[in-house]
Amino acid sequence: MTPSKKILVIGATGYVGSHLVPNLLALGYQVIATSRSLETLKHHAWHSHPHATLAEVDLMDEGDLSSILESVSEVFYLVHGMASGSDFYQHELNMARHVSNQVAKSNVSRLIYLGATQPSNVCSTHLAARKVTGNILRDCGKQVIELRAGIIIGSGSAAFEVMRDIVSHLPVITTPVWVRSKSSPVALDTMIGYLTKLIELPIEGSPIFDVSGPEIISYEDQMRRFARIINKRIFIVKMPLLTPKISSMWLTLVTTVPKPIASSLIDGLMYDLLPTGKDISTLIPEPQLGFEQAVESALSNESDVVKNDIWGFDPDAIARWHRNYGYYPKHAGFTVETDASAEALWTSIQKVGGDEGYFFGNWLWKIRAYMDAAIGGNALKKRRPQRQSLQTGDYIDSWKVIQCAPNKHLSLLFGMKAPGLGRLEFTVKDLGETRLLDIRAWWHPAGFSGLLYWFAMMPAHLFIFKGMAFALAKSSGAKKTLPSRHT
Repeated sequence: MTPSKKILVIGATGYVGSHLVPNLLALGYQVIATSRSLETLKHHAWHSHPHATLAEVDLMDEGDLSSILESVSEVFYLVHGMASGSDFYQHELNMARHVSNQVAKSNVSRLIYLGATQPSNVCSTHLAARKVTGNILRDCGKQVIELRAGIIIGSGSAAFEVMRDIVSHLPVITTPVWVRSKSSPVALDTMIGYLTKLIELPIEGSPIFDVSGPEIISYEDQMRRFARIINKRIFIVKMPLLTPKISSMWLTLVTTVPKPIASSLIDGLMYDLLPTGKDISTLIPEPQLGFEQAVESALSNESDVVKNDIWGFDPDAIARWHRNYGYYPKHAGFTVETDASAEALWTSIQKVGGDEGYFFGNWLWKIRAYMDAAIGGNALKKRRPQRQSLQTGDYIDSWKVIQCAPNKHLSLLFGMKAPGLGRLEFTVKDLGETRLLDIRAWWHPAGFSGLLYWFAMMPAHLFIFKGMAFALAKSSGAKKTLPSRHT
C-alpha cells in the first residue's frame, strides 16, 4: 500500500461514504471527501484528520472538477438521487454523466462504483437508474469496477432503518405483499472491507461484481428475526391492496425514513434482490457475517447517530440515546427572509428562554412546561447564564446549549420528558442583502409513542415556529420579512 496515494470519495456524507472515509484514513490514505455541503462534512468526527481534505461539490452545477481530481489515483462514486424526489432518475444520470466526463480528462486510474443488484425483468426506476449510472461511468474510458448490492445491514441504511422502525414502532404490522421478496443482505463491515481492498487489488478490464451475504432471506423473515433480537413480539398481516404509492405514504407515517427515499426503496424492494453474476467474494475472501451478527453489529454502533458535531458530541445526548430510537429524525420548522442584520438576529436569539420567554406563543410554552412538571420534569425551572452571550454547555430552562456559532447557529438539546431525543435549532444564513432565519425542531422518536408524540405536537410546532420567526425578525429591527422561497 502506498501511504501517499490520494483517494477521492464522491458522496462522503452518505451512508456508505461516511463509514468508508474513516477506514481509508486509518489505512494511511490521503482522502478528498466531497459533499454538496461543507458544513455537513464538518459534522463528521474525521473531518479534522490530517490526511482528510474536505471539498464542497454540487454535481448538478456541472463545475470543473480538475483541481479536485489532480493527483487522485482512485475515485469512489457513492452518490444517488433518491432524496431528490420524483425526478431522481434524470438527476442521477446527469450527475454520473458529469463525473464521467471529468474523470475522462484526468489521470485517475480506477473508479469504483457502488450500484444495486439487478434482478431480471423488473420495472423499477430506482434499479434502472443504478444500472444506467454504471454504464455512463464506464464511458469515461478509465477502469470502472462496479459492485452491485442489495440490502446492506448497518445503522443508517435506508432498508435496514425501515425494517427497524416498523418492528420497533408497531405491535401489529400491516404490510404489502412485497415483504415476501427475497434478498441476500450483507453486513456494512463486509461491504467496507470489499471497497477498501479494491483500491490495491490487481484487476483487468471493467468488471461488474455482485455483493451478497451468506443467507437468502425474505424481508418478512428479516423483520421476524430482528424482532427476536430486540425481544419484541410482532404480528404481520399482509395487505394485497397496499399499492407502492400507499405503501410509501404508510412508511412516512410509521418510520422516520424520508418520504422520497422510502418511495424509491419500495420501488426496489418489490422484487427479489438476488445476485445473478460473479460474486466479489470469489475474488476477495472477506469474512461474512450472518444476519443476526450483522444486526447486532449495527445496533452496537447506534449511538454514533449522536456522536458527531450535529449534537456537539454532547455527553448528555450520547447518554440519553437508545438503540430503539428512530435513526432518521422527523423535523418541523419555518424559514423567513429578512433584512435584519445577522448580528441583530443573533443578539435576539440569545435572549431565548428565562424571563424573556420564547418570542411567540409563550402561553403554549408554559402549558408544555406544566405538562412536563406533572410527570416529574424540570421545565418550570427558569435557568439562564448571568452573561448576555451564550456558550456551549449553558442551560436555558430545561434546554442545554450543544452548539453555538455566533451570528450563525444555536442548537439546544431538548430537556423535557418525552419519548425520544430532540433538539431545537436557530440558524442564520447571510445572503448578502438579506438573511435567512430558520427555526426548526428535530426529533428522533422512541417507538410508536414517540411517533404519536411528534404528530400530536405537529400543529403547535408549525404555528409556533412561524410566529417565532416573524417575531424574532421584528425584534431584531427588520423592516421587511417574508416567508422564504429558498430551498
